[in-house]
Amino acid sequence: MTDDSLRSVRIERTAPGRFVATNPRGGQIVFGSGDDADFTPVELLLAALGGCTAIDVDIATARHAAPDEFAVAVSGDKISDELGAHMADLEVRFQVTFPEGTGGDNARKILPRAVRTSHDKLCTVSRTIELATPVTSTVDGGA
Repeated sequence: MTDDSLRSVRIERTAPGRFVATNPRGGQIVFGSGDDADFTPVELLLAALGGCTAIDVDIATARHAAPDEFAVAVSGDKISDELGAHMADLEVRFQVTFPEGTGGDNARKILPRAVRTSHDKLCTVSRTIELATPVTSTVDGGA
């Protein structure tokens, strides 16, 4: 892989059950175990899935018209079975409306194709989930 393809975050524990993820640009997200209002890792996965495809769809449709409403609901079942703990039945549901007029008509027309193209080709998060990419975990230093 090249430096252009590498993506990374650093996660640090800030308190019992609370963590902060920092990206190379300095952006941060606080998350935790679900004992408070902070997002859990599973909720961040759902947000990443919906956010990734929302960006793709927004780029494609906004060329024609800015939406009057643009919301994405992402859900799934957290289960534990013979495969261990995992998410099942993931669903990304778009609620998008556009203004009347030619631009809005064009945006409405391409919306289903934009959603499909994001899912099938563009959204790195959904593609990674569906391709079942292996994850390697290692311990550095004084474990």
